[in-house]
Amino acid sequence: MNQTLTIAFDGKRAANNRTGLGNYSRHIINLLVKFFPGNNYIVFLPKENRNPQFEEILKNNSQIKTILPQKSFWKKFSSLWRTYGIKNEISEIENVIYHGLSNELPLTIKKTKAKSIVTLHDLIFLKYPKFYKFFDRKIYTHKFKKACENADKIIAVSECTKRDIVEFFGINPDKITVIYQGCDKVFKSTIPQDVLQNVKQKYNLPDRFLLNVGSIEERKNAALIVKALPLLKEKLPLVIVGKRTKYTLKVEKEAERLGVKNRVQIFDKVPFEDLAPFYHLCEVFIYPSRYEGFGIPIIEAINCGVPVIAATGSCLEEAGGPDCLYVSPDDENALALAIEKFSDKDFRQRAVEKSQEYVKRFSEENQAEKIMECYKEVIKG
Repeated sequence: MNQTLTIAFDGKRAANNRTGLGNYSRHIINLLVKFFPGNNYIVFLPKENRNPQFEEILKNNSQIKTILPQKSFWKKFSSLWRTYGIKNEISEIENVIYHGLSNELPLTIKKTKAKSIVTLHDLIFLKYPKFYKFFDRKIYTHKFKKACENADKIIAVSECTKRDIVEFFGINPDKITVIYQGCDKVFKSTIPQDVLQNVKQKYNLPDRFLLNVGSIEERKNAALIVKALPLLKEKLPLVIVGKRTKYTLKVEKEAERLGVKNRVQIFDKVPFEDLAPFYHLCEVFIYPSRYEGFGIPIIEAINCGVPVIAATGSCLEEAGGPDCLYVSPDDENALALAIEKFSDKDFRQRAVEKSQEYVKRFSEENQAEKIMECYKEVIKG
């Protein structure tokens, strides 16, 4: 007979972030309730406000209980409650497993009787410190390291992240389990032709285009794709979907300098429901990021039947597998050649089919079962 567990989550990112860590948090909560509905699930929310995606999860899963700060002081200083004051609420729950879904645990977690697990996504701020502000690096280092030290178990989203945890924080590798991330089921679904056409018209997308998805920041390296555009025999345009940052201006200036400004479209704040159609409509998905903890957009693209080109140097080969193409994040010539390889229809089809077979290992069921194994392991601990 299976034991009923009580699992609590840090819900800040799930309720407030629309991308990245928010997507991961919602995905984990949703799939655990889906595959293990008999457990008790609690989500700690620093504030009342929630995004529509998280509201939908709560609406469809009545067994999820939410807890907010109760005392007026903690309501006013909700970030402090999440770090310190939350121990009072956690201590009131019997036999609870607390899962920090986004790199952190309450600094007071050891003052409770809870078993704790933290998911570490990446340590890019230590690997590439130049991309982060000094004080942000200090805060992240303190919080992430403490979470790793205090946790009964650490989940790393890739072997690359596991190596970084061992290297930078000196954590025993036996304490770390690698559980790969999956992607939302919408990327595995067939999209009706009329929906694709509506998205194409809504954004005035070209008939054929290259696609890049992700925050438009220096580390993500979208400028490399712009540099490759003039080198292509076929003048394919580039569509970038992601949050605009200061780096976006650099990308636009590079496009202007190279005379390809009219071939680059940038879209900020694209609704989640429009994202899968972008993948389905594109010719090739390109992810030239210098460093990632995993690389979910690669899995999204593959599930949508799109060939992928990514950068070497981090974990992207783990995400995409051997049949995607990989180039140096500083080599626009290699990128241009890789793009042109996918103009061969037979090569393209083989790459997509083999890649789709590879990403089956990131199934929801596999992910849910491995996380549940971690929970049971810490209980036995």
